[in-house]
Amino acid sequence: MKSMLANLSFIIFCFVVVVITHQTPWPVALLLFSLSSFLAFSLNYWLVPGGFAWRNHHDNQNPSKFRGPIGWPILGTLPQMGSLAHRKLASMAASLGATKLMAFSLGSTRVIISSHPDTAREILCGSSFADRPIKESARLLMFERAIGFAPSGDYWRHLRRIAANHMFSPKKISALEPLRQRLANEMLAEVREEMKERRVVVLRRMLQRGSLGNVLESVFGSGVYIEREELGFMVKEGFDLIAKFNLDDYFPLRFLDFHGVKRRCCKLASKVNSVVGQIVRERKGAGDSRSGSDFLSALLSLPEEDQLNESDMVALLWEMIFRGTDTVALLLEWIMARMVLHPEIQAKAQQELDTCIGSQLRAVQDSDIPNLPYLQAIVKEVLRLHPPGPLLSWARLAIHDVHVDKTLIPAGTTAMVNMWAITHDPSIWRDPWAFNPDRFIEEDVLIMGSDLRLAPFGAGRRVCPGKALGLATVHLWLARLLHEYEWLPAKPVDLSECLSLSLEMKRPLECHVVQRRSKAMP
Repeated sequence: MKSMLANLSFIIFCFVVVVITHQTPWPVALLLFSLSSFLAFSLNYWLVPGGFAWRNHHDNQNPSKFRGPIGWPILGTLPQMGSLAHRKLASMAASLGATKLMAFSLGSTRVIISSHPDTAREILCGSSFADRPIKESARLLMFERAIGFAPSGDYWRHLRRIAANHMFSPKKISALEPLRQRLANEMLAEVREEMKERRVVVLRRMLQRGSLGNVLESVFGSGVYIEREELGFMVKEGFDLIAKFNLDDYFPLRFLDFHGVKRRCCKLASKVNSVVGQIVRERKGAGDSRSGSDFLSALLSLPEEDQLNESDMVALLWEMIFRGTDTVALLLEWIMARMVLHPEIQAKAQQELDTCIGSQLRAVQDSDIPNLPYLQAIVKEVLRLHPPGPLLSWARLAIHDVHVDKTLIPAGTTAMVNMWAITHDPSIWRDPWAFNPDRFIEEDVLIMGSDLRLAPFGAGRRVCPGKALGLATVHLWLARLLHEYEWLPAKPVDLSECLSLSLEMKRPLECHVVQRRSKAMP
């Protein structure tokens, strides 16, 4: 690297000498020499491994420790980010021999990224990365007062404890099965109607509606039909704002409002406070919070010493809706795309369902899922190939100087994990590009965060709190969809990816379906 920069400086110097020797007037020659000297110095200062943001962190204590792309002056690696950022970062790390740890710059933001389970564990499970860097849009949308971005401390632990006990406990997840079953029945009926009327089923729309309904009723109960459509639009707007590129997040330009992001965030936050706040106030006024089984009722029934004020309650409820809506729908669409693309695997899963349920007329239940290991293996394999958060969605922040893989990482550095790179690494997974659920029958890989070869929900203290509820929903709805219908392609399946807030299919899946439960009956 240093030799390349020295050569670049030498070329600039030679250029100046050539200009001077061609009878250039001495004031012009002096100006050219000064400018070229400044340019050469600047390039040697800025063009360092990791890029612009790391320019002050290459010293004798860390000799040649950082590996990473030089990137563009000032911008760093920002021009390379986009809808396939996970693939580009994986390719950079592999080409530089930096899969364990790669440094790069996003404008003035220092970033490290792990593409290896060992260093991923150091980042995700270490107390040194207890906080998350917060984007300006996330801050304006009140997420710094909710579980995702609240700084590690007593308030954050209090929120986690409330969520774990009243939203994501095994007892609560079990109690919500009737809701999941009812929504599954509605989706199956909608599939039947779509096939009858349009001769094609576009799964994404109905999965998103079902997922939104599941979250809203889990959080607010069954009395939010009037607000459902409005809340759905608010979630969609929030996704767009959080995912939108904003220079504010990478440069100290707080006085500017690129693309009107701040204005739109403030408008949406005001709407959230109005709509969600009104629901909270109405429920308080009704005085029947103890009779409800939803999350809001649980919040209002907390002992006085554990109560949240209204603004914090609104922020927490808004986060539950926001974070719980898209992952289930996107993951199920990926799974069904794989089922359509691999009919032999779909048939094997359906045979397992028929064996487990038999000739009974009943629907699949949560209690059947432990007896469906191949269906669970399918979900794991799709999470491996198409993780909803390939960069684990939201990064971590070094709260003090810390060593990762024996490399000193300064406080304030953003740390990311490229789970997509780990799950596609041939040194970790045999034949990683093949869709093969049997690999999880041969080896039972845990996916809840203890095995960093496949940790789609993260790991450590910032692991996704809703992972068990999300998986319960995915397993049940997948089983119901496969048990009821055989799924066929309406057009060739396109597995092209688009990374926005989550990793989604670039083009919605379109299917034909054939009723099959009658075939399983005697």
